[in-house]
Amino acid sequence: MTDADVLAEFRAAEALLEGHFILSSGLRSGRYLQCARVLMDPARGARLAEALVARLPAEVRAQIAAVISPAMGGVIAGHEMGRALGVPAMFLERPEGVFELRRGFRIEPGTKVLMMEDVVTTGLSSREAIAAIARARGETVAAAALVDRSSGTAELGVPFFPLIRLDVPTYAADALPPVLAAIPAIKPGSRAA
Repeated sequence: MTDADVLAEFRAAEALLEGHFILSSGLRSGRYLQCARVLMDPARGARLAEALVARLPAEVRAQIAAVISPAMGGVIAGHEMGRALGVPAMFLERPEGVFELRRGFRIEPGTKVLMMEDVVTTGLSSREAIAAIARARGETVAAAALVDRSSGTAELGVPFFPLIRLDVPTYAADALPPVLAAIPAIKPGSRAA
């Protein structure tokens, strides 16, 4: 699957949005990829996950015994990756503000894990998820995401494999270009107000 094919999947799902968006990181952007919309079609989600699995090096794929994702955005993406890899998929939650495994999810010490996100912008939630996996005594061997919005700058501390990298500028709220400042901001993600 090429980058054009991936973007076609987002367009077909009406998941490539234009406007003024407040990202989970607090940064602002003129474009937003709504992964929840692209993943609401199970066949589309399966195609995207299978394409991403095909991009993982064989030596990484061979190690993965579980997929763990941060809730809320990574839940479906992680489930599809687990299915594509043939391994269990679990998710982390923040009941007290810090990611942790709940709902009876657990891993054996030393379990090799793929941490799966929907979108990475700054990498903060990914690093927090990786830290939670370590607290659960798992070993994150790699991270993956449907979309890397960081322009390749997110440092996760493990090899990172996105399905597509997009160079979409982001801005601090007090440093908006005039075209964005003129549009009302909306928060479309899972942490919308």
